[in-house]
Amino acid sequence: MAAPKKGRRSPGGQGRPGRVLALILIAMVALIGGMFASGDTTPRLGIDLAGGTSFTLEAKNEPGKPNAINKTNMDTAVGIMDRRVNGLGVSESEVQTQGAKHIIVNIPKGTNAKQARQQVGTTAKLGFRPVLTSAPGVKSPEPKPSASVGDKDKDKGDKSKDDKTKPSATPSASASPQGRAVTDALKANPAVDPSASASAKDDKSKGDKAGSDQKKDPKAPTPTPAPGDVAALQKQLAALDCSTPASRAKASEAAAAAKASDPIVACKTDGSAKEILGPVAVEGTGVDKASAVIDTQQGKGWIVQLKFTKDGAKKFADVTGKLATQQPPQNQFAIVLDGEVVSDPSVTSSIAGGQAEISGGFTQESSRDLANVLSYGALPLSFDVVTETTVSPALGGEQLRAGLIAGAIGLILVIIYLVAYYRGLALVALASLLVSAILTYTIMVLLGIALGFALNLPAVCGAIVAIGITADSFIVYFERIRDEIREGRSLRPAVERGWPRARRTILVSDFVSFLAAAVLFIVTVGKVQGFAFTLGLTTLLDVVVVFFFTKPLMTLLARRKFFASGHPWSGLDPKRLGVKPPLRASRRPAAPVDPKEA
Repeated sequence: MAAPKKGRRSPGGQGRPGRVLALILIAMVALIGGMFASGDTTPRLGIDLAGGTSFTLEAKNEPGKPNAINKTNMDTAVGIMDRRVNGLGVSESEVQTQGAKHIIVNIPKGTNAKQARQQVGTTAKLGFRPVLTSAPGVKSPEPKPSASVGDKDKDKGDKSKDDKTKPSATPSASASPQGRAVTDALKANPAVDPSASASAKDDKSKGDKAGSDQKKDPKAPTPTPAPGDVAALQKQLAALDCSTPASRAKASEAAAAAKASDPIVACKTDGSAKEILGPVAVEGTGVDKASAVIDTQQGKGWIVQLKFTKDGAKKFADVTGKLATQQPPQNQFAIVLDGEVVSDPSVTSSIAGGQAEISGGFTQESSRDLANVLSYGALPLSFDVVTETTVSPALGGEQLRAGLIAGAIGLILVIIYLVAYYRGLALVALASLLVSAILTYTIMVLLGIALGFALNLPAVCGAIVAIGITADSFIVYFERIRDEIREGRSLRPAVERGWPRARRTILVSDFVSFLAAAVLFIVTVGKVQGFAFTLGLTTLLDVVVVFFFTKPLMTLLARRKFFASGHPWSGLDPKRLGVKPPLRASRRPAAPVDPKEA
């Protein structure tokens, strides 16, 4: 039989354990460095440990819908609110119903609770309305009844910065200060007046559109307001001041109370502009989903991609086709949430197919917020914030201290057992536990920064339970090594031969634990998910530590005289393990006398 090549490692062994140890140590240094570079060296805590904000929302019936408050709509609202909060990066939040018409939302301390409250607490009446005219957000000294087309074109460039988003690849068209007269805009804009759209097919001029609009059946319903209402809208636009949060809140409350078929006067969320908007052309329920992505192909930066439902896609294609024929600002549509304009992109062509994108000047945060509003904006009910309280972490802090004391007592008992039973091998177990603790801590801190993961009481319990799982892996490996020594092998081959069997046992045990954690995370809600997440994370780290730290460390220690010679305090003493001293000459089996019997 050919002799094994020099340098070939034994089955299941590691040829260069020093490199493996260096790899995991480099990873630890990188994680610790990232933690300190982030400026945050403590994990984010959940509301039960760090306190936070809790507010109660009360559902209210919509006009004409006396039976809207039911279990189905409440459950739908809870799901939408929970996705909104998670869309903001807030983890470990709690959204749950209380009674028949109340929803309680708990936001942990350290998150943007104000922003979460604004998005969760809004009634979220989302709609797409055509823009009829716009003006700067400050209060106008005198209302301007109209402006010529020449004035509009002249001012178009000056106000191009008011709107930085649009659903097309070309730069966004600007919102002019006044546009056409509101009366003409209401009558001539085909997205507002269906009769004007019909007449546009046969007439070539906008004047013909207005003329055909006047000849329509007076009995037919039309969203075009009476002249008195137009004058009121013009006066309201001139008097509106969007420069202060209080005035914007008052304006949005009035606009949100209007019917979907009525024109409204609304402010942009940043107060930079105020606009007269036509009736709702597409309801918020027409949006299937929206996502914020970065455009690397055309260099648009952050954009918001929209996907509409079948009915919403048809309506959106119709309204964009009509708006594309108009001049600014009548070629814009406003995305209105609770009476405030969150975006007013312009349209250059009809957008069919049920998909669109909004681009222009977005940051990652602003694109994510807009996508969040579009995706989860259409609540089936309206809500009022009835109470808002600050949650104290005192009770959770006491429970945490009690849990940490219990964990410390358990850890001390484990250490005493390891030292008494395994002696020198206890150093390997303790070093492995220390590495596992460092990895767990740094990863939890970084997850809190990157994903908003917050540590709550059940999550702490999961970390404490993981101590036993990790210690169990060491015990399995140590016992396999001791079994090999009992069979008469020296330490170095015992370490390598015992590893394959121990590896299979450890992987099966950790797989079962991880599977249990995954199922628990999927089927449960709320704080129990924190326990499942931490248990699953520490189980994965147990595999990493055993494979990349414990095993190579044992390979290196097996070359040291203290362990290789079976010192009484090494934990591998053959006498203590019940191994009889091997016989030097007589232990070798004698060659068979008769070759035929061999």
